[in-house]
Amino acid sequence: MLKLIVIFLCAFSSSFSASVKGGPRLGSGQLYKFGYSTDVVLDRAKGSARAGAGYRISSAVDISSAWTNPSSKGDQLLQVAIRDVEIEGATPRKAKDNVFQGSTPQSVLGTANLAALEKPFLVHLKLGKVMGLYSYQNELTAIRNLKRGVASLLQLQLGSGKRQEADASGRCMVEYLAEGNRVTRVKDLDSCKTLEAGFTTHSQVLGVNQRSSSVTEFILEDGFVKSAVSKETHILSLNARGSAATKVMSRQTLTLLSKEAGPPETAGEDVPTVVKSLDDNFVSISLIPEKVKTKCKRCPTLWEHWQTVRKQFEPESLSKADAPRHFLSLIHSIRKASKDDILKVMNNCSKTALRDNDTYTQLQLQPQMVDSVTSAQTPASLDAVLSFLDFSKASGQVLQERFLYACGFASHPNEHMLQALLGVWKGKVGSSEIKETVMIIMGALVRKLCQKGGCELPTVLEVKKLMLEGPDSSRKEEEVQMYLLALKNALLPEAIPLLTRYSESEVGAYSTIAITALQRYDIALITDEVKQTLNRVYHQNRRIYEKNVRAAAADVIFSSDPTYMEVKNMLLSIGHLPHEMNKYMLSKVHDILHFEMPASVMVRRVMNDMISHNYDRFAKVGSSSAFSGFMARTEDTTSTYSLDILYSGSGILRRSNMNIFALSHSAHLHGLQVAIEAQGLESLIAATPDEGEEDLESFAGMSAMLFDVQLRPVTFFKGYSDLMSKMFSLSGDPMNVVKGLILLTDHSQVIRLQSGLKAAVEFQGGLAIDISGGMEISLWYRESKTSVNNRGALVVVGSMTVDMDFMQAGVEVSFETEASLDFITTVQFSEYPFLVCMQMDKATFPFRESVTKQESLWSGQSFVSHKDKKDLVPGSEFPLHQENSNMCKKVFDDSW
Repeated sequence: MLKLIVIFLCAFSSSFSASVKGGPRLGSGQLYKFGYSTDVVLDRAKGSARAGAGYRISSAVDISSAWTNPSSKGDQLLQVAIRDVEIEGATPRKAKDNVFQGSTPQSVLGTANLAALEKPFLVHLKLGKVMGLYSYQNELTAIRNLKRGVASLLQLQLGSGKRQEADASGRCMVEYLAEGNRVTRVKDLDSCKTLEAGFTTHSQVLGVNQRSSSVTEFILEDGFVKSAVSKETHILSLNARGSAATKVMSRQTLTLLSKEAGPPETAGEDVPTVVKSLDDNFVSISLIPEKVKTKCKRCPTLWEHWQTVRKQFEPESLSKADAPRHFLSLIHSIRKASKDDILKVMNNCSKTALRDNDTYTQLQLQPQMVDSVTSAQTPASLDAVLSFLDFSKASGQVLQERFLYACGFASHPNEHMLQALLGVWKGKVGSSEIKETVMIIMGALVRKLCQKGGCELPTVLEVKKLMLEGPDSSRKEEEVQMYLLALKNALLPEAIPLLTRYSESEVGAYSTIAITALQRYDIALITDEVKQTLNRVYHQNRRIYEKNVRAAAADVIFSSDPTYMEVKNMLLSIGHLPHEMNKYMLSKVHDILHFEMPASVMVRRVMNDMISHNYDRFAKVGSSSAFSGFMARTEDTTSTYSLDILYSGSGILRRSNMNIFALSHSAHLHGLQVAIEAQGLESLIAATPDEGEEDLESFAGMSAMLFDVQLRPVTFFKGYSDLMSKMFSLSGDPMNVVKGLILLTDHSQVIRLQSGLKAAVEFQGGLAIDISGGMEISLWYRESKTSVNNRGALVVVGSMTVDMDFMQAGVEVSFETEASLDFITTVQFSEYPFLVCMQMDKATFPFRESVTKQESLWSGQSFVSHKDKKDLVPGSEFPLHQENSNMCKKVFDDSW
């Protein structure tokens, strides 16, 4: 016990040794003359300090003691005066590229600002901690921040230990390491709290990573600072592409040049009294910089901006990278605009322009404008778009749907957005499809808000109650499916029992949605009870289920850490299933082994048993398949795809499921899922339906999930009469599933540097996307064809800017591409086993990267450096299993 007490006391004394030893102290009656400089350089992450953009401010700094507490020598009021200011570029440039060439401090800062900078200020230093700062009322914020930067270098402890300190960086945890007359201060920049509130994308894959460091080296002489050198670096990079990165490097130096006799100290009882006696105009200011709303100089209004970019928002331009690039720039303008300014532009898009005869073009621009305004995610933009849209009318369905999907893809939604959708839900909605979409998208918003810790917000609680009670409160099939799809988006842990119960529903659509929703949950939440239910569904212990329901249940079991007996029972079932499901399950097992999925270890273990693994069981024929592969593998991201196709015994497609996933830094993103389902079509070719599917209504439709957001499914036809009316019009022309502009990456923050400067960081990624699907059936040729077409243009821009009002430096990195991906399945069912050919083609596409650096002065001088790199990525057909290649050869040979 005594040992523990001794150890505790030693640790305690070590942790607080800095407090015991105190801080530096200035000799009274002396004037300390220092040389001071601070510089900032911005560049791409791998750029050198000599090639970046930035500037350096240097000066002399005089420090003297204005007052010392009679009862505590470590409690002082220091007078600090900055003089002989010089401003220059931080990196060497030719005279023609040097914006500071021929300039003076007066011409850069302005005479009044220079005078304010050189006006003395006071620092209250107590035991090495800055307790207060005193300057003047009407100083420009940038001038005041430079003074904060100097004061931050005067704060230090003379002994080792950790503590929390406030300086120009914010309130941060710091660690001091003292050795002789040297003290090193290491600041934990991740711990810093400032008054600036930024935001970031909820998805880690699409988000931004930050690496920061701050180290200050002090050398002491006679109890005060002889020299101080501070180096601070911040690197921000896109998680999915680490080369898209920006960097800011800040350096401060303070060097003692000489000491001489200085002014005498002022007598006084306390700091406020002394401050008042020195100058009645002094005011107390915080060492932590206050939040200041910056005003853009020379920026166009939203209306002016819209007039310059509107051509790029026309439908025929959306497949080009210019569309998402201008989409991102327009969002910047919208975020600075008022509700009235936004409505002015939106109303202009809806007016008939008779004079220049572009009525059709104006109407075509409306959806893109709705995408942009909604994606801005400001109170003004949300209020404006809600005022513009009239949900009580079914005629505006296209714009209403674009608004709802933009809400679903929102990068950082808040309770106000969810509240707005709840208001739409409670109000009059002219279209039943829009009402369904509102509920489905509210599920996506609930998930994002819960991820940010907002699960207990009043509006979130109300929407959760609606979703959880919805399925049991309605007898309409469409409404029950709507609530289940909303829960699939929300992924609420408390919804698992309800989804488990609906997995055993007699209605196949309910079961499919519930089971695929369970597949999206973390494995840790899939309890034994859930797995028992899924096993009952797969093995049909209580009732007969449709093939696609059983296949979905098998997928969840395989992906949820299956037990030995679960895997064994599924393998033993092969040979007792419908023909095509036998083939599907065999293909699924082979895919698990081929792609080394987590379940592969258990599958191999079970396959050591010859009863489970034998030729009779593993030689079943058919055309259904499951295959996974790699789309791309880079240092930062791995993209994979999977194609699962299940046919009916008659050769008609039952379910086609295409998935694209992205994995980055242990984070997972379900980028895309397009599922096409068909049922009840056997009567077209006089075939016999499979077991459990004899009474299914004729139906074909498509469901899509995009960036972890489930969208409202679309229907090709439903019912025999609808099928017959569309049979001769099923030309294979694609039906649109989702089309629009999406804000994928959205990161904004302000980095407060110890020097008093601030770096504004923004990363944004915009995507113009068009996903469509089609289905064509030819009774004459006894052939069917399904297609999923994906078109997109992507632009990602990352920028970092240090703006002092009178001068600015910045760097921007970006990349862009335009790509397409097509998935086509051709089936010839004139004989059995029928021929199936699957094709997944990627067209040749361009890829461009660029970096731009700039420096400018408020007087108009500017320098811009721009470099770009262009590549052409060759197209390819993604490999599937060999059996598919053999079938494709035969299909196209026969067709030819």
